[in-house]
Amino acid sequence: MALTYKAAVLHAPKSPLVIETVEAADLAPGDVLVRIKAAGLCHTDLEVIDGSLRNPMPIVLGHEAAGVVEQVGREAQGAKVGEHVVLSWNPHCGHCFYCDRDLPILCESYLSQAPLAVQFDGASRARLSDGRELKHLMYLGALGEYCIVPAQQAIAVPKELPFDQACLIGCGVITGVGAALNIASIHYGDVVMVIGCGAVGLAAVQGARMAGAETVVAVDLAEDKLRLARKLGATHAVNAANEDAVEAVRRLTGGRGADVVLEAAGSPRAFRLTSEAVRPGGEVIWLGKTDVNEDVAFRWGSLMQEKRIRRSSYGGARPLRDFPMLARAALDGRLNLRDLITARISLEQVNEGFAALKRGEAIRSVVMF
Repeated sequence: MALTYKAAVLHAPKSPLVIETVEAADLAPGDVLVRIKAAGLCHTDLEVIDGSLRNPMPIVLGHEAAGVVEQVGREAQGAKVGEHVVLSWNPHCGHCFYCDRDLPILCESYLSQAPLAVQFDGASRARLSDGRELKHLMYLGALGEYCIVPAQQAIAVPKELPFDQACLIGCGVITGVGAALNIASIHYGDVVMVIGCGAVGLAAVQGARMAGAETVVAVDLAEDKLRLARKLGATHAVNAANEDAVEAVRRLTGGRGADVVLEAAGSPRAFRLTSEAVRPGGEVIWLGKTDVNEDVAFRWGSLMQEKRIRRSSYGGARPLRDFPMLARAALDGRLNLRDLITARISLEQVNEGFAALKRGEAIRSVVMF
């Protein structure tokens, strides 16, 4: 008998998600069935709802989740029934041009299948009650009671970590912390500026401190987010609505600017600010994003003097290595995940959760199952 479960389905951009009973496909040999226990609401999901990130419909959203393995395919490797897992949205083949160059985020199979919103083998793993195939956002579609994924996407973490905290590791936290630990060249005593204090930015603040930064300057337009940034490790907070962030960091550094700037706001204004705030010879890491067709302008002089600019989509994630490490850091008190959670909501409250995210009222609303 086929497994049926509830999931949040988007049928068209700019419309509410509908909670529907959907039917799971059979497990492929390398798959695992995960019962979802918690799933975070991310800006990328919101971009699909708003239509700025184009995906085929109908689609199950959600790509930041944690749960329990309930079933394992006959060829699935490394996964065990009963394990607590965090899901990764970056499956990769391991042998293409980019995988061979240690860039799984650019895996050729991953990039070719992603616009189709299917699973890694090109097939769907769920359908609506009327038989129509459901699409899966970012190889997961985790805003439902269950999720079927290849075993490589289900990463075991310690069972002591609560699911609502564990799920954040799968996207927002690894993107921010990973950018500081894996992508940026942050040295002991450095000055790091973090622009944007949502979930990714607040994770970047913590990652910068973990990497050894002495001064962490948090920049945002909201005082409540800046207060939280200070609690999580920022040494200075700048409200860019009424203070010049570039002048602020130059005052702190004798006129030079930040050694590293981590951008997590995702706006043309923020992208431009990064190049002005970083010192000559410094490094900029862009984590946020805007519409793919939007132009972003820079002052040419701000891009000179040996400045390095790099885009990072997933914090250089190596999930098998990084997810358990971040979980242990949270359990040891070195990484604060609890304070990133604004609200715990039911699946039926998912539209209200996304509305709060769009209004800027939530760091992370987590759907609890």
